[in-house]
Amino acid sequence: MTEAYCVKCKKKVEIKDGVKTKTKKGVPMLKGKCPNCNTKVCRIGGF
Repeated sequence: MTEAYCVKCKKKVEIKDGVKTKTKKGVPMLKGKCPNCNTKVCRIGGF
């Protein structure tokens, strides 16, 4: 899977339950949750 930065844990984590979406401007994005604290995390751009 892909890594994203968790603001709550303050470190890079693997994205849990990732879903590919697009931003309002059409940029690809991967949204999911942090496996440690269950906070929403996202990775914008190519993955």
